[in-house]
Amino acid sequence: MKVSVSALAALSVLQTTVGAIELNPDDPNSIKKATKIVAAGLRKWYTGDRPGDTPGNLPDPYYWWEAGAMFNAFVDYWYYTGDDTYNAITEQAMVHQIGDFNAFMPPNQTKTLGNDDQAFWGMAAMSAAENKFPDSKQPDTPSWLMLAQAVFNTQAPRWNTETCGGGLKWQIFHFNRGYDYKNTISNGCFFNIAARLAKYTGNTTYSEWAEKAWDWQRNIGLIDQNYQFYDGSDDRKNCSKLSHIQWTYNAGVHMAGAAALWNISTTNNNQAEAEKWRKHLEGIITGTSVFFHPEAKDVMYEVACEMNGKCNNDQRSFKAYLARWMGYSMKVAPFTIPMIMPKLRASAIAAAKQCNAGPDQTTCGLRWWQNGVNDGSFGPGEQMAAMEVMQNLLIDEVPGPVTENTGGLSKSDPAAGSQAEVQPVEFDELTTGDRAGAGILTTVVLVGVLGGAWWMVS
Repeated sequence: MKVSVSALAALSVLQTTVGAIELNPDDPNSIKKATKIVAAGLRKWYTGDRPGDTPGNLPDPYYWWEAGAMFNAFVDYWYYTGDDTYNAITEQAMVHQIGDFNAFMPPNQTKTLGNDDQAFWGMAAMSAAENKFPDSKQPDTPSWLMLAQAVFNTQAPRWNTETCGGGLKWQIFHFNRGYDYKNTISNGCFFNIAARLAKYTGNTTYSEWAEKAWDWQRNIGLIDQNYQFYDGSDDRKNCSKLSHIQWTYNAGVHMAGAAALWNISTTNNNQAEAEKWRKHLEGIITGTSVFFHPEAKDVMYEVACEMNGKCNNDQRSFKAYLARWMGYSMKVAPFTIPMIMPKLRASAIAAAKQCNAGPDQTTCGLRWWQNGVNDGSFGPGEQMAAMEVMQNLLIDEVPGPVTENTGGLSKSDPAAGSQAEVQPVEFDELTTGDRAGAGILTTVVLVGVLGGAWWMVS
C-alpha cells in the first residue's frame, strides 16, 4: 500500500541560508555530522517498513528503481560513516525485493520492469558485497554478491543482436513501451556491474562482457569521441539516430566501471590495458564538465532540466549517482583524485548551504548553484543527491572496495539466477571463490507478464 506524500510536498517554500547545514570539507567529523542530518531527512521519505506497506518501496509517485538507488545510498552511508542506523531497513528492503531467480525481479514489479530498474538494485547488492555490508541472516537468502551475479546472469542473455549490432533494450518485455529503445543507462549499468564483478571475483568473463558493452556503445555513438554520453537510440531505425540528451548518471555509472577495469589491469600488471582504461577514465571525468555550472564553479547540476525547471522525480535523483561513482572512482583509481575532488568538494559545500528548508530547516533542494537559496524542490532524489555528494568526501576514512582476495566475505555463485531449461552462457575458467559453482551454466528466463509503463524520461 502506498501513502500520500502531500504533507512533505507542502514544504515547497523558498528559503535562504538561515538554518543551512554546516559542512567543513576538511573535517571528517563535520562531514559525518552533516551527512547524518541529511540521511535522517532521506529516511523520512521511506514508508516501506510501516505496517501495511511494502518493504523496499517508496511512496507514490516514486518508482521502484529509485528505492534500490536509495538503499545503495544507505549502504554507502554505513560504509563511510560507520553509523548503522539504517542497516535494518536496508536489509529488510533488499531481501524483500529479491523476487524471481534471486535477481531483483519481484512479482509486484514485473509489469513495468526495465533492465535499468533491475540493475539499480543489482548495483546496490554489489556495493553491499564490496563494502562488507553484513549478509542477511534470514534463512535461504543469497549473499549480496550472489544477487549481483544473478542480475548479471539474467541480463547477459538479453544482449540483442537483431538490431544495432547488439546492446540491451531498455525494457525487458516486448509489450512494455520502450522495448524498442536501446538506452545508455541500461547498458551502462550492465557495464558497471560486469566490471565490478570482474574486479571482485577475478573472473574474466565479466570483464569481457564489460568491454563488449563499452565497445558497442562507442561504436554506435552513445559514447562519443569526447566522452559525452547520450541517452539512447531507437532500434527500429537500427540505432541510426541518437537522442543527444545528457544525464549525470550515465557518466557516473561508466566512470565507476572504467575505474574498476583500470584497477584490474593495474593489479594484473597489464600495462596496455591499464593505459587504455586510464585514457577512457580521464576522458569521462573531463567530459563531465558539462554537468558543472558555468557560473557557480565546480558545482554539479543536471544540465538537461535543472535550469529550466523541468526535472521530473527520477531526474532529481541523478546527481546522487554521479557523486557516488566519483567517490568510488577515487578509491579504486587514486590518480583521479586531483581531477574529481575539487568538484566534489565545491558541490558538497553548495549542497549543504541550501539544505535549509522544512520545519527543521535541513531539507535539501535541487539547485545547489543558487548560493544557499533553496528552490523548494523536495523529495528523496534531492535528499539522496545531497547525502551522496557529502559522504563521498570521506574517501580517506575507508579502505576501499574489497575483493575475494582482499577480505571480501560475500559468497560467490557464478550460476546465481540461472535456469537449466534455457540456453546457457558459459563462463571462462573460474577463480578460487567460484569453484563451488564450476561447470554450472548461467541463463536467463523471460517471464510473461501483463501491462507496461513509461518509467523514465529519455
